Amino acid sequence: MPPTPGDGRAAANASAVLLAVLAHGPVARSGIPALCGLSPAAVSRQTTALLRAGLLRELHEYAEPPGPAAPGDPSGPGGPGSLGGPGRPRIPLDLHTGPVGGPLVAGLHIGVPASTFSVVDLRGRVLARRAFPHAGHAPAELPATIATELDGFLRKFRSGSTGTRVTGGATRPLLGLGAALGGWVRPADGTVVRHDALGWHDLPLGAVLSERLGLPVSVDNHARAVAQAEILFGRPEARSSLLHLFIGNVVDAAFGIGGTVHQGPGAAAGDVAHLPVPGSLAPCACGRTGCLQASVSDTVVGAEAVRRGIVPEPSVNLLVDAAATGDPRADRLLRERARTVGRAAALLLDVFNPAVMVVSELSSILDEGYLDEIRHAAGDPERYGRRIVAPHAGPAVLPVAGATVLLCPLFRDPSRLT
Repeated sequence: MPPTPGDGRAAANASAVLLAVLAHGPVARSGIPALCGLSPAAVSRQTTALLRAGLLRELHEYAEPPGPAAPGDPSGPGGPGSLGGPGRPRIPLDLHTGPVGGPLVAGLHIGVPASTFSVVDLRGRVLARRAFPHAGHAPAELPATIATELDGFLRKFRSGSTGTRVTGGATRPLLGLGAALGGWVRPADGTVVRHDALGWHDLPLGAVLSERLGLPVSVDNHARAVAQAEILFGRPEARSSLLHLFIGNVVDAAFGIGGTVHQGPGAAAGDVAHLPVPGSLAPCACGRTGCLQASVSDTVVGAEAVRRGIVPEPSVNLLVDAAATGDPRADRLLRERARTVGRAAALLLDVFNPAVMVVSELSSILDEGYLDEIRHAAGDPERYGRRIVAPHAGPAVLPVAGATVLLCPLFRDPSRLT
């Protein structure tokens, strides 16, 4: 009897094979057992299922000459997959990212001033993206409006009219939508429990998007989504342990260990908005001073940039642009923020001591000089060194993170498609 989707052992085996190919592909089928710890027979079964599901593909153009098969390999001489002779050619396998039939995932990041739409392949590469400003739309109508705009974006992509050079959009299966946003998000049922900046409380966002788009939808907090994207597609050490600090209009964090991002009871982990920052006297709406979000959020820094006469409107993007064009006042304010972020990072590093700490903050993503400022303010360079890094995806961090909300469960249990 074939394994049923979600079967524990089948899911674990399929995940092990898919992750091995993600990390090492293209790779010969005979090389996968050593990479994932499964027997050659188990690898053969799983690769056959993953090929059938369209998640893997054979790269016939890179086939190697026949060689001796590994012991017990069903594709070797005498095995059920044997073609006779000394073995069949070694055909490398890779994730199916080809222009004909390669599966795609839609991504959505919902920020405060704007949403970002994306289309991403199985390796987390962004093939198309678009920003949708929220100005003029009330918070209550935003979910439906975002769904409508996203649907139009996806239709244009599949028709080839998004201005990208990507081919085969109409023939590549769209597996679903991953959506990420700040605040308290419960992935189990796609509910936004609380997002104060947007005025959303107990919003069934996943259900709203799925009904309007006709797609499977997964929803999660954006700090956890970025952390999971780092584990899947980023630095290898992130799979050991990872701490992610997100600095935007919303400030939050995520922690992962052994390849899994912690959610906590009720999926409420990662709320660091009121983490006290040493040296900060910024007043917070909670009644205290020195809270992290009240000290470094885009909203706060944008307003301060206007107060200092650096930019005409409260926008961190404009502030970063001003610094890039040589405005010393903009540079000074961004460095002030970086040092405050660094002091907060030091507290978190002392508690978690991760293999790598990823900081998602616009200026330090675009200019490593600000990242160095964060590192310096965190202190103890002998202990932490270069463990404080920017996201591997750079400016595409949010489009990748949104899609990863759907890609993560797929890589964890690819048997749902096999």
